[in-house]
Amino acid sequence: MSGEHTNAGTEKAGILIKTTLVDFPGTVACAFFLRGCNLRCPYCYNTELVSAGGMEDGFITVEELFSHLEKRKNVLSGLAVSGGEPLLNPRLPEILAYAKSLGYKTKLDTNGTLPDRLRNIVENPKTHPDFIAMDIKTAPGRYAELCGGKTFFEGKDAVSLLSKSIGIIAEYPADKREFRTVLVPGLVEENDLYEISKLLPKDACWMLAQFQNGSCLNSSYNEISPFPDKRLKELEAIAKSLIQNAALR
Repeated sequence: MSGEHTNAGTEKAGILIKTTLVDFPGTVACAFFLRGCNLRCPYCYNTELVSAGGMEDGFITVEELFSHLEKRKNVLSGLAVSGGEPLLNPRLPEILAYAKSLGYKTKLDTNGTLPDRLRNIVENPKTHPDFIAMDIKTAPGRYAELCGGKTFFEGKDAVSLLSKSIGIIAEYPADKREFRTVLVPGLVEENDLYEISKLLPKDACWMLAQFQNGSCLNSSYNEISPFPDKRLKELEAIAKSLIQNAALR
């Protein structure tokens, strides 16, 4: 089937992790990180993926991804597509459909700000992901802080967009979806966990992660120390009191 894609272009679309045991729960997979994002999270460490342009070291084309999927289809069982924000890429449906045609299970990571595009992907049997993970960055009312004070939401508020995406994802069985929040000091505190929890289904798998400094998009965040272990445990306990299946990963 790869011959069908030989004239699709030579754009360096993303970064491939050839084998991963952590990006797709319970699945030996590869992961493809598509460039381009509509947020500018100050703590983001995938800085090379944020812009649709820029450096291309380590990037491959979609056709090279397809070749990898063909070669490894008897070894790997899943493809995780992440970003950046993969729903921005017009070739995402093609990537998901092609992987599924080879027998791969597919997982999609999204920031939840593009619910209409998400719905189109989910409702099409050829692109329907087997698993969806959605990042919830902070309390919805603080999302302007993730955009440098600008809006990337075409005049729509974050609560509405995130709620729509969560509603779509909630249609999946509980073991085929997860929600994720990085615990960033000053950006995700106790109050923010309460606000996030209001959006989540009660049976949500809510994975919390420790903030990592050192290569943040906003260099001032490299000076922020991660939460100490005691505070991490306190925040995990608060999250678990709100959503039973919350856990620190």
